[in-house]
Formats: sequence, structure tokens, C-alpha cells
Amino acid sequence: MAKAKQSSLSAEDLDHLRGELAAGRPPAVWFTSAAVGVEAGRSAKVLAFTDPPEGDYIQVRPTGEKDELSFSPAELTLEKPAPRRKTPPAPPEPEPAAPAPTPVEHIYSPEPKPAPPKPAPKPAPAPAAPPARAAGRKQPKPAEVTVTLTSTAEGEWTVDVQTGAKRVLKNAPVAASAVAQAAKLLLPEVDEAVETVLSAARERHLARVEQLRAELAEAQRALDELTG
Repeated sequence: MAKAKQSSLSAEDLDHLRGELAAGRPPAVWFTSAAVGVEAGRSAKVLAFTDPPEGDYIQVRPTGEKDELSFSPAELTLEKPAPRRKTPPAPPEPEPAAPAPTPVEHIYSPEPKPAPPKPAPKPAPAPAAPPARAAGRKQPKPAEVTVTLTSTAEGEWTVDVQTGAKRVLKNAPVAASAVAQAAKLLLPEVDEAVETVLSAARERHLARVEQLRAELAEAQRALDELTG
């Protein structure tokens, strides 16, 4: 069935649209099939008329858009198009009929003899226990070390060294100067005790030196008299 052609805007239609705009009511129009770039039957709002009224002088805004477009009276109409009828969906194609099952001939076959029972599987041997780790060797306990310094009345020094129960050094002579230097690196009480022993030894040796000097001088005089 052929669609009725929509009539374009007439002079009376244009006067009506101007009157609606003057009253502050933007009128609605629809696009005809002559409209370029717009689907026929779409609606729009008239915004203004440009002067002079020649060519595309009707300013409209298509529904759903923000742009203002210009059209001529031949591209617009006041006739609202009839709603489009929805095309009913095509009926689904019938599914092909399933093929008839092919008869199967039953052929007699003797019943299979039951298979002999399989022997029960032997239990898997239990995994051998991992070898015990060798006990870690005990670290030898460090032995105690004992160092003993001993002084004589003449100011001589000896040292004894004992590691645990074993004596590794016994009555080894040590220079008095070495003992004095070592004592200064230890506690003040050790330095004081060693210094007391050294001072007494120095005084004894000094007295002995003075005595020997006197004896040497007496011997020298006696020698001089014998040779004089």
C-alpha cells in the first residue's frame, strides 16, 4: 500500500508557527521526504524565522539533538506521521523430522564367560625408614687457662701456664721489664703490686752495686800500694 504524501508548510501554516513563537511556545513540526540529511517523519522544534524569508529560513532543532538547522517550508510539515506498524516476526522454520530408527537385527551370541578373578595385589613394602642422621659432634669445651707470675727475692720472674688440667709451661723465666709492661695494661691493682716488687728489687740491687763499688775501690788501693 502506497504511503500518503505529506503536505509541506503552507502560508497559513507559517503564520500559525510565527504566532506560536510570538506567544513563547516553540511549535513542533515534522520532516517530509524532501528534507535533506534527515529521516522523514522525524520531529523538530521551530526556533526562529530568518529574514528575508527565502530558501532555508526556518530554524529548527531536531528532537534529541543540540544543533540548530535551517530548512525550507517544503521540507517541513504540521502533519504528524502515523505510527509505524511493527512487522510481525516471521514464523520459525519447522525443525526437520528425526529419521526413523533403523531396525537392528538381533544376532544370537553366547554369553561371555566371566573372567577369572585377578589375584589381589600384594601390599607394597613399607618404605624403609630414613637412616638416622649422625649426631652432630659436640664441640670441645674450651679449657680454662691459668697464667701465674712469680717473683723471687732477687727480683727474678717466672711464669707458669696451665690449660685445664695440663701444665704447658713451668717456671719459665721472664724479663722484669716485660712483666712491668704487661702489668700496666692490666688493672691498676696488678700494676701497683708488680711495681712494689720491682721497686724493692731495684733498691736491693742498687745497694749491692754500691757495696761492690766500695769493695772494688778498696781492692784498687791495695793493688796500687803493692805496685807502688
